Amino acid sequence: MKNKTVNILIIATAVTLLALLAYYVKVGVAADSVAVLKTTGMTCGSCSSKISKALEALKGVVSTEVDVEGGWVVVGYDKKSIKPEVLADKVKSVGFGSSVHLILSPEQFKQITGKDIGSTAPPASGCCGGKGGGCGTNNKS
Repeated sequence: MKNKTVNILIIATAVTLLALLAYYVKVGVAADSVAVLKTTGMTCGSCSSKISKALEALKGVVSTEVDVEGGWVVVGYDKKSIKPEVLADKVKSVGFGSSVHLILSPEQFKQITGKDIGSTAPPASGCCGGKGGGCGTNNKS
C-alpha cells in the first residue's frame, strides 16, 4: 500500500511538472507555406516594424520579411493555423494597403531567393522623416 501511494505521488508530480513546462514553453511551429503580400503605404523602417509586429502576433505566423521600398511583405506561416487572406487583412488593419500576390512552399521560396524563409538581416528601424506622412497615415496609393 505504501509503494502504491509513493508511485501515485511520483506520477502526480511528474504530470504537474510537465503541465507547467508545457504552459511556459511555446513549441515552435515550422512554416509550411510562404505568402507574398503586395503592400502599399510603407515609407520607412518603422512601418516595417509595425507590420511585422502585427503579423507575428497572429497564431501560425512563423516569420516576416518586409521590403519597404519594393512594397512587399513575405510571411512564413503554418497553413493549418491561418489563411493568407487573414495575413493581408491584418496588414490592412494597421493602416496599409495589402493583398495576397503569391503563395509558395518554403522549397519554392528557397529556389527563387536562394535563402530559407526567415533568414534575413534584422529589419531596418527609424522614422519616416518627411517622406509623405509616415506610419499610420493610410497612404494606400
